[in-house]
Amino acid sequence: MYPSDEIKKQMQREIQSRLKKIEGQIRGLQGMIEADKECEQVLTQARAAHSALKAVCNLIMKVYLVKCYGETTEQNAEGVYTKLDKAIDMLSKFIDS
Repeated sequence: MYPSDEIKKQMQREIQSRLKKIEGQIRGLQGMIEADKECEQVLTQARAAHSALKAVCNLIMKVYLVKCYGETTEQNAEGVYTKLDKAIDMLSKFIDS
């Protein structure tokens, strides 16, 4: 089953929306540093931004997998395995050790 163009566009809009929120969080962090806020407050905000960015990475990975495998027309096992191996390599970079 192939994802529709509308679904792809919706996913892109979601990523853009989340990135704009993260941008605001980062600006907030900069302001907190400039205002010499307590370290605990700054770290809490930094952790929230980190979590939000991690969620964006997960969404981007979902888009990547949908693009690579939702549209695959590979009929031979070797082509599918090559794509799957590439996806595994990409996923392994995002697994926290």
